[in-house]
Amino acid sequence: MSSADSSSQLSIDVNADVGESFGSYNMGNDEAVLPLVTSANIACGFHAGDPSVMLRTCELARDFGLRIGAHPGYRDLSGFGRRAMFYTPAQLEAEVIYQIGALQAAAKAVGSRVCYVKPHGALYHAISQDKSAALAVFSAMLKVDPHLKLMAQAQWPVLEWARAAGLGTIAEAFADRAYNPDGSLVSRSAPNAVHHDPDVAAAQAIAFATGSGFRAVDGSTLYIQADSLCVHGDNPQALALVAHVRAALADAGVSVGA
Repeated sequence: MSSADSSSQLSIDVNADVGESFGSYNMGNDEAVLPLVTSANIACGFHAGDPSVMLRTCELARDFGLRIGAHPGYRDLSGFGRRAMFYTPAQLEAEVIYQIGALQAAAKAVGSRVCYVKPHGALYHAISQDKSAALAVFSAMLKVDPHLKLMAQAQWPVLEWARAAGLGTIAEAFADRAYNPDGSLVSRSAPNAVHHDPDVAAAQAIAFATGSGFRAVDGSTLYIQADSLCVHGDNPQALALVAHVRAALADAGVSVGA
């Protein structure tokens, strides 16, 4: 949440994972999603994406005036970067440097730049639990550009670790996902892990932006304050939900912007 003082308008960033097509395989609906968000997490070629897709997605992000973020993952195209893999810290650092650098080149080629890093899938979860993996990612970011910010899930210790390492951070939350009482996401394998009711997702988004309470999966009240709201727009129903969330934020006096 961004607020200069008590009289300032509340605001929240809205981000989405994009640029995940590969060759002749189309993933997502980037041209419909990008007008609805303010930050674009662009795949860097290891879990998804390829050079042409990266360049085209950077062009779209530039045209829509979006903040660009690198979305590096494990080298796992067949598993879409969602499978746990073993890396030494040095190997992981090198692969993250490689991926950020590729996206930096694509962004520079279209007159834009990379502002933050949001790891993808299994890597996103790994750095929340394995401090050595987290430190390898931080080292890669600092060596490439110390001004890069880390985007990771709100209330995870990894955000504190990143700040201690000298990085800026962006705390992320999910409007369309159910939460456990400890602030973790309910596993997608569990029932009711994803919110399909637009009103429920909108209420949760407003809670993240304002720091107010919302219902965890067990019915308890949970408080999570976030800087950025992740949305999924890979089908028409999801796109309608995102549009509803944005309208609800506006009605609640919350502006949307990076």
